[in-house]
Amino acid sequence: MPARTAPRPRRRHRVARSLAGQLFAVQVLIVTLVVAGCAVLAYVLTSDRAEQAAERQVVATATTVADAPTVVQAVGEPDPTAVLQPYALRVTRDADVDFVTIMDTHGLRWTHPDRAEIGRHFLGHIGPALAGRTFTETYTGTLGPSVRAVTPVRDARGEVVALVSVGITVRQLSGQLRGAITALVAVAVAALALGGLGTWLANRRLRRHTHGMGAAELSHLYEYHQATLHSVREGLVLLDRAGTVVLCNDAARDLLALDDDPAEGRPFADLDLPEPLRAAVAGPEPVRDQLHLTAERVVVVNTSPIGDGPDLGTVVTLRDHTELQALSGELDSVRGFAEALGAQAHEAANRLHAVVSLIETGRHRQAVDFATAELELAQQLTDRVVGAVNEPVLAALLLGKAAQAAERGVDLVLTQESRIDDALPEQLSARDLVTLLGNLIDNALDAAIEGAGEHDGPPTVTVTARTDARELLLRVADTGRGIEPDAVERIFERGWSTKQPGPAGARGVGLALVAQAARRNGGRVEVGRAPGAVLTVHIPFQRSPLARDAVGAR
Repeated sequence: MPARTAPRPRRRHRVARSLAGQLFAVQVLIVTLVVAGCAVLAYVLTSDRAEQAAERQVVATATTVADAPTVVQAVGEPDPTAVLQPYALRVTRDADVDFVTIMDTHGLRWTHPDRAEIGRHFLGHIGPALAGRTFTETYTGTLGPSVRAVTPVRDARGEVVALVSVGITVRQLSGQLRGAITALVAVAVAALALGGLGTWLANRRLRRHTHGMGAAELSHLYEYHQATLHSVREGLVLLDRAGTVVLCNDAARDLLALDDDPAEGRPFADLDLPEPLRAAVAGPEPVRDQLHLTAERVVVVNTSPIGDGPDLGTVVTLRDHTELQALSGELDSVRGFAEALGAQAHEAANRLHAVVSLIETGRHRQAVDFATAELELAQQLTDRVVGAVNEPVLAALLLGKAAQAAERGVDLVLTQESRIDDALPEQLSARDLVTLLGNLIDNALDAAIEGAGEHDGPPTVTVTARTDARELLLRVADTGRGIEPDAVERIFERGWSTKQPGPAGARGVGLALVAQAARRNGGRVEVGRAPGAVLTVHIPFQRSPLARDAVGAR
């Protein structure tokens, strides 16, 4: 047996931090930096203010001591220390300073908190004070760094006879700042905790909305979303609650012929689309499988609201129904041909029985005449169509419609001027040809039957099909009631019909498809009256840009 291969160890994929987690870390860092910056700034400001307060305190104490009569009197005595030392210690205690040093003009101390330092030179500057000016400085003396003030002592004549220095050590200032800094740190920690809590709550909510995905995952999801929407063959249009187009994928732009017309950011009602389609999309009720015609296509439209909660907008989906509609038209034509052939077979059987009966009764001559007359009538129509029309699809369509008209009691006549010897316009497909002429004849048959009895003679449909150097002309006239002038523009709208309502999509589609096929092939449709309706389609050999006014009246 072959040796079993050990299973490969699974690779541990590093889980990317979610977008909410990244934002939480960034926000905590920002809050920390802001609070730390504010704390440092507050410390600097507090320290500076404390130093300024200390300077004011030592200056006030020093000038007060220098102006005291006790100090001035003691300076002239043989032992100033005996009087000034107790006085200086008392002022030091009462004024909350660290030292009060009284010295002569040479800087020899008469007082000091440490008696061992009495008689020694003062550590610091005394020049400005000897000049008669009070000044402050930060200097390191016997008690360590201190903020001190030095001021002159003047006698009755105003001469400088001694100097007074009062100081507060930096250690004492630090002790004073320690409480303020502790409170400041507590406030900073509380602000950081509160900011972190708020950030955590905000990012928890964000995490729910992003499903815990990171920025890279959201970016990839957006790319997949865009690729999917623009690659599907079904048209998709997203509208916001105001009816403005938010998204229109490539299939929808193609189905709605919006290639050169940017749709995003525009109201759907302002797009250059048929009014029935715009009304259906803008309607309050959802649309289910409604058939609509655009300039070149037949589309099936569905709409539905976005979301189950508040109205966020509408999703519009579009499916191309052009090919299916054309196939349905061809199927109807084939079904009509089959019904016509069945009717002809039935009539042929009846005629055959009549011929057999005439032969059986010995009336051979009458039987031959009857059979010959029927044969000549059928052959005459076939020869007329085949002789005038060299296009097989068109010839077969005319013969089938002739049989269908005969079955319905309508005379279908191909005019003498009908002639198609040359090729048809190269842009005109056989399917569009069947759509154009088949729907025109079907509509004319219905109109001729409805108008039977209003004109002399049997219901008649007259067909003209000819080509010249410039265009293909297809004209179908009937002996019906005709088209009212105010209805000329409406007969090519989907759903408009003078017939009785029928199944969904069964009425008001044929002539709309005719107008659409004419536009698609660069042609136009004219509407006339003589005495019934006359509809004429012009298809040029050189395809021209689609004209907006593809329907005319004469």
